[in-house]
Amino acid sequence: MQKTRIAMKSVTSGRFFITIFALVSLISPFIVSAETTLERIQRTGEVRIGYANEAPFAYSDLQGNVTGESPEIAKVVFAKMGVNKIDAVLTEWGALIPGLKANRFDVIAAGMYITPERMQQVLFADPHYQLGDTLLMRKDSLENLGSFADIAKDPTLKLAVMAGTVEYDYAIAGGVDESQILQVPNTIAQFQAVMTKRADAAVGTRLTMEDMANKSRGVLEAVADFTDDPAHIGYGALAFRLDDQDLRDAVNVILKEWIGSDEHLETVAPFGFDRSNLTDKTLADFVVP
Repeated sequence: MQKTRIAMKSVTSGRFFITIFALVSLISPFIVSAETTLERIQRTGEVRIGYANEAPFAYSDLQGNVTGESPEIAKVVFAKMGVNKIDAVLTEWGALIPGLKANRFDVIAAGMYITPERMQQVLFADPHYQLGDTLLMRKDSLENLGSFADIAKDPTLKLAVMAGTVEYDYAIAGGVDESQILQVPNTIAQFQAVMTKRADAAVGTRLTMEDMANKSRGVLEAVADFTDDPAHIGYGALAFRLDDQDLRDAVNVILKEWIGSDEHLETVAPFGFDRSNLTDKTLADFVVP
């Protein structure tokens, strides 16, 4: 009887340890996944940024290196956090937010404007620049276009707009009919549409349109006096997943100290940004009560 009790106790103990081992096996993946993006980035010293080819905000240079205003800001900010390896992931503009949410990268560094709709999907850092829009046209065009209203007056005119950008909504609000809008995937397609006369004009940020005009060898020009709603001034920022608030907050601490400094202005100067692009707005200014 004594031996039987000892044997039963051993079996019970064995089952207990097997049960505990099984529970640990089940729980361990959740323990690992509890590591936040910020903690992973700090542990590995590596961060993945998503960008779309749109100079001067984010693009690949002739050597294949990712540069532009936003990636260069991201490089400095993360370096100050002790993170020195940047893995850049190229995607189309309209795929930036889906790619972020699908964990293809950790940060959108593409000069993305803060909008109410986007704020429902991502966490923005405080804006690091402000900028207005303008039109890109052929110099030999017979049209005198200085606003969305001018385009809306002639239903035969076509406006090239990069898909997924706020300029689509701005054009519609300005009276341009949907049938007049040629949606294209990127700025290169905008450039080609105007060069080949598939579109009479393209719309985008002033710096982007000026950059494309400079690359056209005198064929295109950016409209100098574009009339637009002052509310359409864009405010660009880095963007993060909704559950990465600790990462966003850590970046904001550095941005607050660094944006506007001599080092910051020297970093963004090669891309056409200067003190006039600085803003004192924070994300709180974009939150709808």
